Amino acid sequence: MTAVDRTFAAVFPPPNEASIPTPVATPVLGSAGFEGSTEAQPVIDWDLKDIAAEQIQWERAWHTATAFLSLPNEQLPPINDRNDLNRLHGKWWKKCTPDIVAALRYVVSPDSQGARLRRDQKQHNLAQWYFEEAGLRHFVQYVRPQILQLFEEQDAKYSVGNLVVYLERAHTVYLHNLKEYVYPLYPNGGEEENKWITSNLSGLLTYSLPQRKINHELSEFFRIHAEAILDIRSNGNNAEQKKIPSVRRLVTRLQDVGMGGSRLQKILAKVMSGILSTYIRQTYAGQWESHLNVTAKLRYWVENRFARYIVEMLAPLNTGIRPQSRSETEITLLDVEKWQEIAINQLGHLRTEELFNVIVEWENDSKGAMEDLKRYVMTTAARTHLTNSFCDALNRRLLQPGAATTEILQVYISIIRAFSLLDPKGVLLDRVGRPIRRYLRDRDDTVVIVVSSLLADVENTSIKTDTLPELAAEMQNSTNIGAQENDDADLDFDDMEWMPDPVDAGPDYKKSKHLDVIGSLISLFETKDIFVKEFQKVLGERLLKQGQEFDKEIRVLELLKLRFGEASLQACEVMLRDVLDSRRVDFVIRKDQNLAMAGKQYPEPELHSRILSHLFWPSLHSEDFSLPPEISVLQNRYAAGFETLKQSRKLTWLNALGQVTVHLDLEDRTVTESVQTWQASVIYAFQGEESGNARPAMKTVTELMSSLSMSESFVRNALTFWVGKLVLRPSSSLPDTYHVLEILPQSALHPCSSSSGMQSNFLTAAAAADAATSAPAAAVRSEEDIAQEKMEVFWQFVVGMLTNQGAMPLTRIVMMLKVVVPGGFPFGNEELKSFLEGRVREGKLEVVGGQYKIRT
Repeated sequence: MTAVDRTFAAVFPPPNEASIPTPVATPVLGSAGFEGSTEAQPVIDWDLKDIAAEQIQWERAWHTATAFLSLPNEQLPPINDRNDLNRLHGKWWKKCTPDIVAALRYVVSPDSQGARLRRDQKQHNLAQWYFEEAGLRHFVQYVRPQILQLFEEQDAKYSVGNLVVYLERAHTVYLHNLKEYVYPLYPNGGEEENKWITSNLSGLLTYSLPQRKINHELSEFFRIHAEAILDIRSNGNNAEQKKIPSVRRLVTRLQDVGMGGSRLQKILAKVMSGILSTYIRQTYAGQWESHLNVTAKLRYWVENRFARYIVEMLAPLNTGIRPQSRSETEITLLDVEKWQEIAINQLGHLRTEELFNVIVEWENDSKGAMEDLKRYVMTTAARTHLTNSFCDALNRRLLQPGAATTEILQVYISIIRAFSLLDPKGVLLDRVGRPIRRYLRDRDDTVVIVVSSLLADVENTSIKTDTLPELAAEMQNSTNIGAQENDDADLDFDDMEWMPDPVDAGPDYKKSKHLDVIGSLISLFETKDIFVKEFQKVLGERLLKQGQEFDKEIRVLELLKLRFGEASLQACEVMLRDVLDSRRVDFVIRKDQNLAMAGKQYPEPELHSRILSHLFWPSLHSEDFSLPPEISVLQNRYAAGFETLKQSRKLTWLNALGQVTVHLDLEDRTVTESVQTWQASVIYAFQGEESGNARPAMKTVTELMSSLSMSESFVRNALTFWVGKLVLRPSSSLPDTYHVLEILPQSALHPCSSSSGMQSNFLTAAAAADAATSAPAAAVRSEEDIAQEKMEVFWQFVVGMLTNQGAMPLTRIVMMLKVVVPGGFPFGNEELKSFLEGRVREGKLEVVGGQYKIRT
């Protein structure tokens, strides 16, 4: 062959060699280098014949090596045992001949001329080529669709295990030939090349799959097994402990296929955080008793169960990690302590969510929950979160129009006791108490219930009333409470125990040295006069309604003196002394006037009285009406005896406030009732009918009003009361007519027996009447009654102004009343408007264009 033929053959191979495949790109010798490199490369001065011969040798070696490492165009076969591995030989793991070994050595060995010439050319890097062949082509086309289908058809319990199987199968098939034949040809056994290919192949296998789906499936898998192993849902089944080695092996397999490292650590951290929260909520939710010691149990569980499980899971991740990086996955005592603090914080979040229920159940020993919260509210952020969350729960669940005032007060009392235990300095109580204090201050019946509760019966709590007996018990136990604290208590320079306000206290925070329930409730009102005035009313009611024993009233009054001082409660003390002195005066008068019943064959009605100093008592009902003649005679005799005993002083009888014990003799029964004086006067009017008349006594409402000089409301109240007691019966034919029921019908004697419809209706009406009039009438007049009485006086002024000056708007009427009324007009626009609207409904006024005028 001539030189020309050899040159031509170097460019155009002969026919017997043309069938050998060559790489797509032919390298250009002397210009190889990294992409983008501007550094000049050495140029080898070769003969053209040598260049052509070397190029042919490289192309043949490259073709042989790539043909040997190429993968079939089909899915990976299953690999379950050694027999499956043996079946991979031939098709997947081809037989390596000496020619293939020589070709591989020429392509990858640093000693070969071809490898040295193309050392920095990526297109002739066999590792780079194999990564594209195995990962970018075969895995994406054949393995990835199988894995995606796997997640669509199976749940997390099985899909995670099968995912690892597929990835292990890919690693086994893809890396076998490299480890057996290629890596030994590199220096150091191909350690760097193996690390590069494994890392890139693992990254491709992992991140070419749906990350969110895989992370979710892995999280579910570890969550299910962690709950079972840690006895969160298995109820202490020790057999679940056997699953730890299997889960640990799975972590090892995930690490081997490239799905471990920081990614798996993040998944495990998220799962274990959820496990910790789930365990706390399922184990300790609603466990508020103080003897449970929840915090100590939780710390023990975190240290001996939770932390040990994490150590077991993270141990496989330490394999293959450099010593300087291994500290990131090793568990230390400091880590356990941090997990314990995290558990305490999550327990605190749980207790914060349950705090409203804890407060409601405070009387049922829920103090343990507050002990748990003590360890949580150690930071400003936690304290703020607790107060904001609890205030939201109060506004949503308690401070609503449908909630009774007694219920709100009961919760507030529990709040005071609970938060005093949680934060003795009172900062948290000051925060959470403001909305409920503001809401209670706006309710009209708050002061009434608080005062009535102080005088409630502590022993008899079975009767449901609008009072809080525990306030009475709290008052009786308050023996060392001094007078109300001075507003300038912080300026007491002699207080050697003075402490500054907490750093998170509000600008208007006031520290209380005696944080008690009674003091907190009394401080609800803007001034103590509101409380004292209401206490005076309630005390007057009790003094006029009760018998002869007032030990409880005396004790409460003395305790309130310690809080408010004697001057504020002077009127109450006079009221109590009036009632106590009335016993002695009543005994003397009855003895002087010979009013005692002892020794009399036909005893007269017995009369007792209570003599009140009206200047010190609240406004009382003074309605007047006619009493039976026997009672009037006794009153006159009693008044004469009083004038003899107390010269220059006279009695004014308040008939509406009296109480009477009535004995009624009917044909088939005797009725004894303790009633009001007007009720006794009405039933007395039904006797005295002419003798010999067999018909029962009958009266109309008009007749009773005329004969007794009694208001219609009193008459109807008394008639309704006696109908409820089955003493009177309304007439079925005559309206507003009642007669005495001398003989009870059989249906009343035997409720189970059958009765006519009329009798049944009568009994139903009698029961309703009894229920409507069962409550005793109030002796002290209400604010509404007093205001209505004053308005009646001012009504005469309004009539005179509208008659003389014509129609007037509301604002002008108020302005003129403030000028003409002696002492000033005490009401505002809204009160007068409500009163005038009532007169419009009665037809006495009319409104035209926003102006009031007399209806003609």
